[in-house]
Amino acid sequence: MSIPEFAEPAGTAQPVPAAHSQTLSRGIRVLEILAEIDEPMSIVELAAALDVHRSIAYRILRTLEDHGLVVRDPAGLVRLGARLAALARGVSRDLQAAARPVLTRVANDLGMTAFVAVLDQGEIFTLVSIEPRQAHATVAQQPGTRHPLHMGAPGIAIQSGLGAARWAALGHSETRRSEVGEVAALGYASSHDEVIPGLSSIAVPLLVPGESPASLAVVYISSLHSPTDIGAVLTAAARTIVAELS
Repeated sequence: MSIPEFAEPAGTAQPVPAAHSQTLSRGIRVLEILAEIDEPMSIVELAAALDVHRSIAYRILRTLEDHGLVVRDPAGLVRLGARLAALARGVSRDLQAAARPVLTRVANDLGMTAFVAVLDQGEIFTLVSIEPRQAHATVAQQPGTRHPLHMGAPGIAIQSGLGAARWAALGHSETRRSEVGEVAALGYASSHDEVIPGLSSIAVPLLVPGESPASLAVVYISSLHSPTDIGAVLTAAARTIVAELS
């Protein structure tokens, strides 16, 4: 029987997959959980979230404490430490710095929470957000929060800027949102009652060279501004940020 050209000769060693550090993965997951919950947690709660025995969770926390990435209060509750904030300052620092004053103007002009969301490991990650100074009711969009790429206006806006190869590389089982094709025509993406029940969002693509695909968005309960007007404000704001970083 002939051997196909792509077959390895008998006895050839196969590549060994790189070793995976389960402990490191769990430690990173602890940091993600604390960031997502945004409030102190007990060791028992963290162990349950990790699906490990409390003794394993305790050892992981001790290591993270040694590096200042988490701290425990007098009641034994765990929260993120100051050292993590120091490490995070270098992450997309230029984009954050350029976006903050622009987001502040958008938030105060529209009376809505404005934020920049980026594509991170196939999910939407809130990089920076600003709430308006004066508003009867505002929506908190905490930095570090995540949601699936296929949900919400920020995700639709980001999808609209992804080429076919980049989309395929993400390996998502979901197809692109049908609204992606409308972003170029309308200039913005919109959603309602998706990521958070009862809330609406408008977003535009934010394509900064050298940065992850991103979107500039607002989230709100209700507004006197039309989606078209909001989209125009966001488009102008996105251009300002891109120009600042170009």
